[in-house]
Amino acid sequence: GWCPLSPAGTQTTQLLVQPPWRPAVLWDRVTLTCQGSGTTGATTWYKDGQHWGQSSHNRFTVTESGTYMCDRPGSGLSPPVSVLDAPLVLQVPTRALLEGDMLTLRCRR
Repeated sequence: GWCPLSPAGTQTTQLLVQPPWRPAVLWDRVTLTCQGSGTTGATTWYKDGQHWGQSSHNRFTVTESGTYMCDRPGSGLSPPVSVLDAPLVLQVPTRALLEGDMLTLRCRR
């Protein structure tokens, strides 16, 4: 059966990656968008576990490699997203995958 990832009624914050491939790489001009279903207000950004700043914007283009998280009022901290500065990378789509799904891999340099 279906099992929710968080208890009913809780709000969650997600960090969306564009283009939608993992791992994200710096030279892909990655845009991160912080989405939360809580109250409106400033987005707090974290990089490599440290407070990185606060902004009224919930989206930005990454210019430094690192591990990013965001916090939206009322819905909490997002899971981390790593952006690598790697010369060669094997990428998979960010969508959820199930056994038996067709999968496109990208090997990029």
